Amino acid sequence: MDIADLAERVAAGERRALARAITLVESARSDHRDMATKLLAGLPKDRQALRIGLSGTPGVGKSTFIESFGMMLTAQGLKVAVLAVDPSSSRSGGSILGDKTRMDRLSRDPNAFIRPSPSQTHLGGIARRTREAVALCEGAGFDVVLIETVGVGQSETVVAQICDLFLLLITPAGGDELQGVKRGIMEMADIILVNKADGDLKPAATRTCSDYSGALRLMRKRPQDPEGFPKAMMVSSLQEDGLDKAWGDIQTLTEWRKETGHFARTRSAQAKYWFEETVRQALLARLESPAAQAHMAELAARVLDGAADPTEAASAMLAALDGETQRG
Repeated sequence: MDIADLAERVAAGERRALARAITLVESARSDHRDMATKLLAGLPKDRQALRIGLSGTPGVGKSTFIESFGMMLTAQGLKVAVLAVDPSSSRSGGSILGDKTRMDRLSRDPNAFIRPSPSQTHLGGIARRTREAVALCEGAGFDVVLIETVGVGQSETVVAQICDLFLLLITPAGGDELQGVKRGIMEMADIILVNKADGDLKPAATRTCSDYSGALRLMRKRPQDPEGFPKAMMVSSLQEDGLDKAWGDIQTLTEWRKETGHFARTRSAQAKYWFEETVRQALLARLESPAAQAHMAELAARVLDGAADPTEAASAMLAALDGETQRG
């Protein structure tokens, strides 16, 4: 594979080259990881897209919202990339990856690119290589990158380390609305969108929006937010109502953060986080070598038989890994 040629074609905006590049960065093969590193290094460094994270419970209408929202943005001449993370089966490891079928109109738009990826049981709501896929989309010249996460959960707050703004979609429903979403992910949201605000659900959506607006006012104000943010608002993805207002608020918040320096500081903090995370993942990968796996199994058997203390066995395993590093 000619990495220089692939990087050049990605930078030129070739969709097939971009798809091939994402496949490369998602590969776990060591030789592919080396090529992926060279590929990312060869991309233009002066391109920056607006990264928008999007989450919500299953059935909230994330795919419908993304398609309507994406079509609105492409109609304005913007290039939109969608990175949709599907949950993987812990038993088989497989994923449905059906986002392209659910976003039929957007998938046929020449200014849009949709890439479903399996989460591969990786916690945090995003796939392990989503950050690198975002970098590829920026290098390909996309203006907006929408990152659809697996679904609401306490571990999903990791997505905050990859996006500039975070949207939380919720549905209008009866009962205590605020019990439906974990506090951690609600505190992370920049804008809460009450979807399906149409037809018979319009009154319920109005009440839900009011509930969340009240809850947001009670939360501690964040230094990265201007007056009025975070906020809750109603949208109808089906009728494409409220989408332009949501985009206007996203632009307002983004411009304020850029002018005050919060945008650049957040990007820098995210880069530091992913540096440390990459180091952690590389250390864990050392445990996956055949020699390490055999030694782990031997020590685990000793712990199981009561012949070794867990702490003692762990120290022996770490000493063995240190010995491999020194020999290398």
